[in-house]
Amino acid sequence: MTALRPFAALPRPVAGRPDSLTRKAKAAIIVQFILNEGADVPLSSLPEELQEELTVELGNMRYVDRATLDQVIEEFTEELESVGLSFPGGVAGALDRLDGKISAHTARRLRKEAGVRQLGDPWERIGNLPVDKIAEMVTSESIEIAAVLMTKINVTKAAQVLGKLPGPLARRITYAVSKTSAITPETVDRIGLALAAQIEAEPPRAFSSTSVDRVGAILNYSADRIRDDVLEGLEETDKDFAEAVRKAIFTFANIPERVSAADVPKISREVDNDTLVTALAGARSEELAPAVDFLLDNMSKRVAASLREEVGDRPVPRAKDAEEAQRAVIDAIRNLVNVGEIKLVEPEEE
Repeated sequence: MTALRPFAALPRPVAGRPDSLTRKAKAAIIVQFILNEGADVPLSSLPEELQEELTVELGNMRYVDRATLDQVIEEFTEELESVGLSFPGGVAGALDRLDGKISAHTARRLRKEAGVRQLGDPWERIGNLPVDKIAEMVTSESIEIAAVLMTKINVTKAAQVLGKLPGPLARRITYAVSKTSAITPETVDRIGLALAAQIEAEPPRAFSSTSVDRVGAILNYSADRIRDDVLEGLEETDKDFAEAVRKAIFTFANIPERVSAADVPKISREVDNDTLVTALAGARSEELAPAVDFLLDNMSKRVAASLREEVGDRPVPRAKDAEEAQRAVIDAIRNLVNVGEIKLVEPEEE
């Protein structure tokens, strides 16, 4: 489509006279020829004003003779063959070409300085947001806007967003969806652009994860004594934040409540036998014993019996070695979660 830009630059032609055809008319002829051949012409990549001019040109033209068509095709082919290198044109195109090649900070600064908005379908960008972020947008907008948003995003994600909303609000939005049939496509586009503009207007964040997740991740790898001491201090300072951090923490003791019984065999295969035996042998406290029972009870009887025998024969490992082995088990679980092999049970779920 870039090659059609030169053809679309001048006024309307008189069709059928090769010497009087403008480049805009020649562009129309080429497009009509390609369409007649059954090929796809991605005209949407052109600026809107060129799309409009080309459409008007196609509507005004009637026919050209074979000699004219052959001349235009030959000229078009020669111009294509003479092109050595083409550039995206404009900062917006350059930023799209360099997406992922330059830093996000530099890209944001250049967009801001040039007044360039993020290109592409705004609804696709909104639909790719995390569920929590979409739920936040829904609760901050009117019921009508929220209904349009819920209709445009993926059905599965829309259901997840509904699950994050208070019951009365979820019911009102669901009912409002039934009233969206009369909304015009132009209105839906304007709503999408407005919502996408809100996303662009948000200041960049230094951290991709929340403070709760970051503190939880740190405490996951802290010694039990330090973890308990920090949580106790957090409860005195900010009880709600401390409770959120407790839910984000996932340690060996949390395995029975956060891991599905059906996923235990996958976990046991992910951890080498010696590490698993050390982790189980070192979990002798009242707090950790349920995790040992949970893991062994949900393995095959043969594997569980073998592990019980090895654990019974092994001396109690040093606390440091036991904690390292238990962290290795947790790391294996998190790796399986990251690759989508298993899914952790949320603390509030049964």
